[in-house]
Amino acid sequence: MKHNYPKIGLGKFCQLLGITRQAYYQHFWYQEQLAFEDELIVCEVLKIRKNHRHIGGRKLYELLQPFLLEHQIKMGRDRLFDVLSANYLLIRRKKKPTITTDSFHRFKKYPNLIRDFIPTHSNQLWVSDITYWRIKDSFAYISFVTDAYSRKIVGYHLGDNLQTSETIQALQMAISNLSEENKLQLIHHSDRGSQYCSNEYVKLLETNNIGISMTENGDPLENAIAERVNGIIKEEYLDDYKIDDIQEAKELLDAVIKLYNNERPHMSIGNLTPNQVHQNNIKAEKLWKNYYVKSPIIVNQ
Repeated sequence: MKHNYPKIGLGKFCQLLGITRQAYYQHFWYQEQLAFEDELIVCEVLKIRKNHRHIGGRKLYELLQPFLLEHQIKMGRDRLFDVLSANYLLIRRKKKPTITTDSFHRFKKYPNLIRDFIPTHSNQLWVSDITYWRIKDSFAYISFVTDAYSRKIVGYHLGDNLQTSETIQALQMAISNLSEENKLQLIHHSDRGSQYCSNEYVKLLETNNIGISMTENGDPLENAIAERVNGIIKEEYLDDYKIDDIQEAKELLDAVIKLYNNERPHMSIGNLTPNQVHQNNIKAEKLWKNYYVKSPIIVNQ
């Protein structure tokens, strides 16, 4: 209005709007303060995403808490999402289904031992899976062993093929940090792929007195934690990089696993990091829920 009627004084405008001059100036100061805070937040988000390139808004909100406290910024999660959206910083998830499991083989298949089983501490249940990673004009394959309680990746290996000799190295890494006492209470769960059913892999588990459990119906939910970790590592970290060779890929994967284990909060473990929970056996509250499924509407009859 002031722009359209330049000869009318500010006092008259305030009188017409029913507000004081002080309220008018406070409103504009508040808007400037919000804009300044939003700019600070965007800079901090970009700093976080240098390492965690595709970390989502909810995880960002947790990682931003010390920064918000230090700068005395009051910001709810909805406002953060508005800021991310306005600055084109929201992450859209990609789905790339690729089959890495060969269940049609001659090896013995083991039953699912973990139906309705919920681990109560670390090194009680490990879940394993294999995912692919495109490197230049070919594929490499990452084998993961993840602790189901803490979500920590306890073993991993990158190879240029799907042979058991590659996959078993992830298990060897995981076992190398395991005490004899922990081995006796541990179950290893995987799909029924030929690598996990092979004589070499099974022998290594049996030699270390580790229980063997496998999926039965080909349902991804039977190995949901392992599938989820695959997705996090690929979508939030690896997919953005253009890698030329396997050695460069191994160095990047080492760095990414350290970031994931030590810095990335997990809603499944109370927004703590996997290492925090794994090392201290913290009993963490699950904060995750499915935000994309509508709650059922209950109608009174």
